[in-house]
Amino acid sequence: MPVQQTTDSIFNQLDAFGHQKVVFCGDPDTGLKAIIAIHDTTLGPAFGSTRMWAYRSEQDALEDVLRLSKSMTYKCAIAGLNMGGGYSVIIGDSRRDKTEAMMRKFGRYVKNLNGEFITSEDVGTNPRDMEYIRMETQHVTGIPESLGGSGDPSPVAAKGVFMGIKAAVKELYGNDNITGRSVIVQGIGHVGENLVKLLRDENAKVYISDINDERTRQVSKKYGAEAVSNNSIFDIDADIYSPCALGATINTETIGKLKCGIIAGSANNQLRNEQEHGKMLLEKGILFAPDYVINAGGIINCYSELMGFSKKRTLQLTENIYEATRNVLKLSKLENISTIEAANKIAEKRIADIKKVKSTY
Repeated sequence: MPVQQTTDSIFNQLDAFGHQKVVFCGDPDTGLKAIIAIHDTTLGPAFGSTRMWAYRSEQDALEDVLRLSKSMTYKCAIAGLNMGGGYSVIIGDSRRDKTEAMMRKFGRYVKNLNGEFITSEDVGTNPRDMEYIRMETQHVTGIPESLGGSGDPSPVAAKGVFMGIKAAVKELYGNDNITGRSVIVQGIGHVGENLVKLLRDENAKVYISDINDERTRQVSKKYGAEAVSNNSIFDIDADIYSPCALGATINTETIGKLKCGIIAGSANNQLRNEQEHGKMLLEKGILFAPDYVINAGGIINCYSELMGFSKKRTLQLTENIYEATRNVLKLSKLENISTIEAANKIAEKRIADIKKVKSTY
């Protein structure tokens, strides 16, 4: 999808991404500065997480929320969910600035959208924050299990990425056995750590890296993974690179350094520029499992909470990520297009088909 320049007006950016609505939320009493972006509601209400991050600028926050919300539209479509795409970001340091009052005020803004946007946790937020938001609106998922919610979606999200990795391994090597395969996991937050566990349970060789050195040491010791520095991860000759932190780690510079055969991780918007870098990966022969295809486990978990599905049904839907990934890889190979182009074509076709259904009554 397009990357805007800082000189672009807000309306130009909305036109480029095709958004329906963007809401700016400001409250000096609680310190809240947030943006809610609703991209597309053809398939249903816009669903998207709430990220809290200390952005360098408000422009960076806007670009992030626009990219993330569009990705959610495609993620819901390709996962077969009846939900549209949205996202929200809160500008600030979650460790220092976040308060109950701030989260509840944000919940008020979500409430005022009258069900057009439904949110859940992301980087910088947690089930406790969702509980605060729930005090002000029903349009939130990922609340603690003690309150009847599905709780932390990270284990399910990691399971989906794991299934995507296996699908990519199947495509490249002819079988999906990952025993003995080497994997670099960059970012070991909740999803990253759960993924490390799944990989080690299958006896994969795992390298881990995170900006938090202490956490890196803890996870390394807990699962028998090898800790490496952020500066050296692209020098490692591994089968799979799994970015599980923030996006845009796959760019012109890093593609030139990559020694892996597969890229498959949980981070959103891994390609700095979809068209340019998707094509570069295709030309270099690196198999990219599109992020919004394989990291859909988290949203599937939250969708199941909304629909009242059992944990068994949630797991079945998450395991379907294997076939969804295989379908993308097959189309990419058939049409000799990048995997992100193939994923976009599949997602856009479903949205267009459902739009036809809803055009008559």
